[in-house]
Amino acid sequence: MSRPTWKEYFMEIAILVSRRSTCRRRHVGAVIVKDKRVLATGYNGAPSGLKHCLDIGCLREDLDIPSGERHELCRGLHAEQNVIIQAAYHGVSIKGSVLYCTNLPCSICAKMLINAGIKEILYLDGYADRMTEDMLDEARIRLTMVPMAKRGKQ
Repeated sequence: MSRPTWKEYFMEIAILVSRRSTCRRRHVGAVIVKDKRVLATGYNGAPSGLKHCLDIGCLREDLDIPSGERHELCRGLHAEQNVIIQAAYHGVSIKGSVLYCTNLPCSICAKMLINAGIKEILYLDGYADRMTEDMLDEARIRLTMVPMAKRGKQ
């Protein structure tokens, strides 16, 4: 067994975090790291204390809404939103940190990550979102797809 690189290590943590997702359509995990230390984690799902989509169903699925469209019809939070909220809830500054995420952030999350001070985003997969890529480029946030030999459920 070979020792993973730091990128592989933190991405594997994001994959593990994604396994906590309660979304019926996509499992996403996010980890915020600074100076090789995990600051916060987040996965996609309903807000704390509310019923999970796994238990009550998915309106977007019922209406056959394609991935990446009509985000307002989802009762869940994205992993990127949850990781920012978890850091804020626990009083942890994420300015100047790096996000490892199993998916490319959507344009809504990209705007939040820009304002949260994230300096770099590494991701495994994701739907193409030209707006995300354009905004992150304009904000000078590095965006890197990380190839991984083994991938978890996403």
